[in-house]
Amino acid sequence: MWAPVCAVVAMLAAYLLAASARRREARGWSGWRTAAFATGAALLAAGLSPPVAALGGHDLRGHMLQHLLIGMLAPVGLVLGAPVTLLFRTLAFPGRRALGRALASRPAHVLADPWVALVLSVGGMAVLYCTPLYHLVTGDPVLHHLPHAHFLLAGCLFAWVVAGPDPAPRRPTVPHRLVVLGVAVAAHATVSQLMYAGLLTGLTVPADELRGAAEIMYYGGDAAELLLALAMVTTWRPVRRRVLAPRAS
Repeated sequence: MWAPVCAVVAMLAAYLLAASARRREARGWSGWRTAAFATGAALLAAGLSPPVAALGGHDLRGHMLQHLLIGMLAPVGLVLGAPVTLLFRTLAFPGRRALGRALASRPAHVLADPWVALVLSVGGMAVLYCTPLYHLVTGDPVLHHLPHAHFLLAGCLFAWVVAGPDPAPRRPTVPHRLVVLGVAVAAHATVSQLMYAGLLTGLTVPADELRGAAEIMYYGGDAAELLLALAMVTTWRPVRRRVLAPRAS
């Protein structure tokens, strides 16, 4: 089915229209942000495309490729496109006020905690692959969409909290976020290595398929997390403390 891809194309078209309008304003709009969002949308569309979806429906390696595209690589581009900032600048005042209230709400504060975002991202992956849940959802024509939806939302949340340029109700320091990202790297590596060894998994698939999926998770996850780290440190502006000269006696 091409419906998910069409939805992504519609989302990208709306972004491009809004970005084009903002570029004509005095403040303009960054072409880099537009390129980042378009790249994220392209990766998301690729992960949702029927050929990749068909492969993911019967082969764990295809499923892991979908996971990588939808839940790890695409969110980096989408978040770096600053869609919330663009929406703020596009909406009329009532819409901006409602969006601001949503970002300042208690649920937003909870979700913007890096450790909460980490648990939702890595925890969902561990539950899916270390329990029988994977076989349960992949065998159902409706339920098999749920893991992809979760990975997309959790991936966007994690990317936003760690390196997003959009406003957030809380923004921990860069060293704090680097620690969270380091834990995420270690968690992904641990799950992929356990999967490669066939340990502590709820997956009953051929060994070569299991190892191939583990390699996709291991190396692809490293690439996505490296992109997040680069995005984060490029916005790091260390606070410089002024040293006061001693008073003359």
